[in-house]
Amino acid sequence: MTPVCPFAKSARPEDVSAKKHQKDSASGGSGSISPKCPFGYDSQTFKLGPLSCMICRALLFDCTRCVPCSHVFCKVCLSRFKDCPLCGADIEATETDTNLQSTVDQFIEGHARIKRSHVENTDKGEVGEKKTVIYEDVSLERGSFLVQQAMRAFRAQNVDSAKSRLIICADDIRDQISRMGNTAELCSQLGAVLGLLGDCCRAIGDSGSAIAYFEESIEFLAKLPAYDMEITHTLSVSLNKVGDLKYYDGDLQAARSYYDRSLNIRRDAIKNKTDVPSQTLDVAISLAKVADVDRNLGNEVIAVEGFREGIKLLESLTLKSEETALEQRVRYLLTRVNSSFFILSRTVDP
Repeated sequence: MTPVCPFAKSARPEDVSAKKHQKDSASGGSGSISPKCPFGYDSQTFKLGPLSCMICRALLFDCTRCVPCSHVFCKVCLSRFKDCPLCGADIEATETDTNLQSTVDQFIEGHARIKRSHVENTDKGEVGEKKTVIYEDVSLERGSFLVQQAMRAFRAQNVDSAKSRLIICADDIRDQISRMGNTAELCSQLGAVLGLLGDCCRAIGDSGSAIAYFEESIEFLAKLPAYDMEITHTLSVSLNKVGDLKYYDGDLQAARSYYDRSLNIRRDAIKNKTDVPSQTLDVAISLAKVADVDRNLGNEVIAVEGFREGIKLLESLTLKSEETALEQRVRYLLTRVNSSFFILSRTVDP
């Protein structure tokens, strides 16, 4: 289905008439054309335009206008500059542009919440008389629009913007789950989005909210088949992230519990995918995390065994020449684990 843009009517008249003429010519009669977004967005693409922040390259959030040049950016993005990033003019003051933000929000509502008409009663006498508008089935095609905007903002450290887009996406998926149930596709999507929300909260130091989002992500991902490599990796990463937050908060026992759960999931995964280097690396990472906590808890002997197993796994890896990035990660982890193992083994009788 072609998404209907709320700004479709603002397309230039000459564009509409030209396309209508082309369609009429092709069909040999009068016809109608599908609405088109004048900003160039469709279900597959998004172009930077008048509703985009030129700093984070995502849709504007908390629109703020420079005075006197009138260029507009996200408030957080603009706060890092004393001169306008576009024209270089001195920023004498800033002012909130609520009208433009309202336009941006309407744009997001039109594209991120694609709707379709659904006829509840299919009797011929009632068709066309009353239609109920419901959300179209959730898919990554629609969700990717919101996630794309969120990730652009997140990379530019505009966390509030990223959270706003992700919350809309999560709400949409929850609404779909309430009507369709916990399907594998919906649980996978929601688990991933909740994990991204956890990353946003962690980035601003809100560990409580981050843990809550990661826990909810784990809840949905745990319902999915264990043989899916991507889902298994995402689930284990979420467990490790909660473990990290507990670790830095000083709750070592809780941290070890989460790290150990992640390790067990990764051990099970590697049984079925022994020839996938990234899976072996995941197990080694979890072994190192558990061993590090054991060392801090005073369980040096167990920690030494964990480090030793991790080193053995890393040294057993055979990487292809094109796996440069993975090779760098392996070398880095091997250096760190070897260092920890060497220091600890000197104090423990093998």
